[in-house]
Amino acid sequence: MSRVTDLPLVILPDRMAICRLPVDSGQPDWAKPGDLLAMVWTRDELSLVCQERLVPPEVRAERGWRLLQVQGSLDFSLVGVLASIAVPLARAGVSIFAISTFDTDYILVKADSLERAVDALTQAGFLVLNYVNLST
Repeated sequence: MSRVTDLPLVILPDRMAICRLPVDSGQPDWAKPGDLLAMVWTRDELSLVCQERLVPPEVRAERGWRLLQVQGSLDFSLVGVLASIAVPLARAGVSIFAISTFDTDYILVKADSLERAVDALTQAGFLVLNYVNLST
């Protein structure tokens, strides 16, 4: 692979929420795996990213996010993946929330900015695909 833009991005179907919970709350029963379930504990908070439809209305959350997944397993020596995505989105005025896993990166953008995000990423040379469920 010669360029970071050779890595396709896939728009996953679930609408996501980014929740802030008390640090001592633990994993809530309503937080279930889907396209992504991510929990990060710090001394001050528990941040949780999950499917929006699962989050109870009383939970402090930023709702209305869409999820883009960098396809493929990324080698830890690969440099500039998030920057190559974040810079064109920043230039287009699209706010992001990024999560990295052992294998790949996920970028969340607000649902009402998704079209602008796809346009910016396409102009930057990325192939952006819609998720297709091959099991149905």
